[in-house]
Amino acid sequence: MSITSQPSADGQELTIAIQGRFDYSTHQLFRDAYLGADVRPQRYVVNFQGVTYMDSSALGMLLLLRDYAGGDSASIRLLNPGADVRKILMVSNFDQLFEII
Repeated sequence: MSITSQPSADGQELTIAIQGRFDYSTHQLFRDAYLGADVRPQRYVVNFQGVTYMDSSALGMLLLLRDYAGGDSASIRLLNPGADVRKILMVSNFDQLFEII
């Protein structure tokens, strides 16, 4: 499991990439990915390309990111979820809170 973050060149967007399991064991790494950024971006992207498993604590972590980013006015895109992860996001109605691509 690894979580990395990379700001865009203009500092307006922060991309958080997750590899492996996205569960409670990644809580601190995920928080550090956005709290430890040198910039306060306007937009966030969470790349699920390498996520093999996701549980309910991961949903809670995404909600914490949303609150940190501005709540209802937050701009957060969830990219590349696999079929299983996408199903979890859709059943949880996260498509109402996040842009899922």
